[in-house]
Amino acid sequence: MALSDFPKFIRKNYDVHEWRHASAVLHTDFREEWDDIVAVLTKFRLQKSYITVGGGGRSKVSASIDRAFTDHGWTERKFATQIRVDKNVYDSPTHKVDCFKNGIGLELEWNNKTEFYDRDTNKWISECVRDKTVICGRS
Repeated sequence: MALSDFPKFIRKNYDVHEWRHASAVLHTDFREEWDDIVAVLTKFRLQKSYITVGGGGRSKVSASIDRAFTDHGWTERKFATQIRVDKNVYDSPTHKVDCFKNGIGLELEWNNKTEFYDRDTNKWISECVRDKTVICGRS
C-alpha cells in the first residue's frame, strides 16, 4: 500500500503522511476501520462557521469529526495502564483517546497549541504502543 493508493479526494484535500506502514496495516488487516477513516475524511467539509466562532471548549471541527467516527462505532477510550517493578505496581494513567475501535486509536486535534498536542500524543503513543494496547496512532 502506497500513499498513491489513497482515494484521489483524500490525496487532493489532505496532507497524508506514512508512519511505519500504518496505511498498509489498516488497509489489509483492519479493513473496516480503514473504510471508516476514508468515509469520514471524504464526507467532512470544513465550514466557515466552524472557524469563525470564538475559542473555548471543543471546536466545531473536532466535534464534527468525532461525531462522524461515533456514527461508525468508534468510542472515546481511556486506558488503565500500570508499571510493574518487581512486586510493586504503579498506576500510569494516559489521557483519553478521541476515537478507538478494534485496537486502532485516533487522536484528533484542531488548532491545538503545539506543546499540548505534542505532549498528549507523544505520551499516549509511547505508552500505548509500548504496552501493545493500540496498533497505530497519531495522525
